[in-house]
Amino acid sequence: MSRLLTAILKAKNSPRPSAPEDVLARYIEDPDRIACTLAEAGGEVIGFQSLKRARAGNPYGVTPGWGIIGTYVDANHNGRGIGRRLFDVSHRAAIEAGLPAIDASIGHANTGGQAYYEAMGFRNYGETPSAVMKKFTLS
Repeated sequence: MSRLLTAILKAKNSPRPSAPEDVLARYIEDPDRIACTLAEAGGEVIGFQSLKRARAGNPYGVTPGWGIIGTYVDANHNGRGIGRRLFDVSHRAAIEAGLPAIDASIGHANTGGQAYYEAMGFRNYGETPSAVMKKFTLS
């Protein structure tokens, strides 16, 4: 996961941490984690999707009780349905967790990410100086 995230963040010139211990803390051991689903091919992680429950005061400004989702897929595997399969798992996990909605905040320049979430059924509900905010309604 760290290798994949590092490559994606490097391509976007993002300073966000992606070392193994950061990935472990942020996606695996996070107490708000609902699901973290991997896509693998040939023993390599080629994608993952994280779903967390938003707490009051979360760093993203997401409504408490909603889900917060993040999706990362190796660019060499885009367009093969990996994101859709990852979201199928996250969608079921969100229903089981009783979430009313899921937020995906995507950088303005990340048009591919915006298109992906739109295709999954997310709709724009707001904007920040750095991101488009999309919402998937569950209830």
